[in-house]
Amino acid sequence: MTSTATSTYGTYALGDLTVGRMGYGAMQLAGPHVMGPPADRDAAIAVLREAVALGIDHIDTSDFYGPYVTNQIIKEALHPYPEGLRIVTKVGARRDAEGAWLPASSDDELRAAVHSNLENLGLETIDVVNLRVMDPDDTAGVVRGYGVLAELQQQGLIRHLGISEASAEQVAAAQQVAPVVGVQNLYNLANRGDDDLIDSLAEQGIAYVPYFPLGGFTPLQSGALDAVASRLGASRMAVALAWLLQRSPNILLIPGTSSVEHLRENVAGAALELGPEDLAELDAIGR
Repeated sequence: MTSTATSTYGTYALGDLTVGRMGYGAMQLAGPHVMGPPADRDAAIAVLREAVALGIDHIDTSDFYGPYVTNQIIKEALHPYPEGLRIVTKVGARRDAEGAWLPASSDDELRAAVHSNLENLGLETIDVVNLRVMDPDDTAGVVRGYGVLAELQQQGLIRHLGISEASAEQVAAAQQVAPVVGVQNLYNLANRGDDDLIDSLAEQGIAYVPYFPLGGFTPLQSGALDAVASRLGASRMAVALAWLLQRSPNILLIPGTSSVEHLRENVAGAALELGPEDLAELDAIGR
């Protein structure tokens, strides 16, 4: 799979797999608050097919989006999957009837979640499974949970392992159990807590996948971003994504949308070239 997204943004490794740095996050394909079916299932299917047509070869998802809805839509839209398409999912959480996000990290829950993702996606092996950390202070739980996933990896159900919402200490602890090919955490212009972790992972050849590229901005920070975007004649999303791509070569993007139009805008807009003055001004937003 080689076209717009891969050729424009380059590639990076997830273990022995290679993906384009511009991916797609499927969370918004579910209904409101990531619960239930989308208002327009045909539109959701169209977004996924357009993502593949644009050359995107990295889709991020989870069975707890919906729950189950997003993975089932991915299967309906894209199965049998194009050669080279990589699907990354997460386990370790569940949803209750009210939509709350709850831990689901017992040994049995993790095993059941991997099998459920396999079934709903129509796969025999998942390219990458991320352990979703629900307790930032529970490093022992990360070690245990990662051990369970490593067993499933040895059984051939998982190709590679990653981790999500993890501290640097938890990432290091997981690495003592099995190789980590990617870390998925909240990070953007306004939320720079993982700066040191990103640099450390880059030195190790490990991918970093930030989510919510526009999440958590204060009004002042948003104003600063808007000012740069206006000067460059670009959208604020394009500027935020372009900054992430230029921040470090190991950063992989997974912006999500339920609109084909917005998908195309994201893929095209992130190609924006930021100059030294732009980067310095943007860098100041989160410092």
